Amino acid sequence: MKIITRIILLLVLAIIVGGAVFLITWDIPAPTTQIQETIPNSRFN
Repeated sequence: MKIITRIILLLVLAIIVGGAVFLITWDIPAPTTQIQETIPNSRFN
C-alpha cells in the first residue's frame, strides 16, 4: 500500500511541476487589436 501511495504522490508532483514549467516557458502573444476611445474635454478641466 505504501508503494501505491508513493507512486500517486510522485505523479501528482510531476503534474504540478510540469504545469509550472509549462506556464513559465509559455510565450503568450500580446494582444494585436487596437482600442480607440474618445475622452471628453470635461475630464481635463
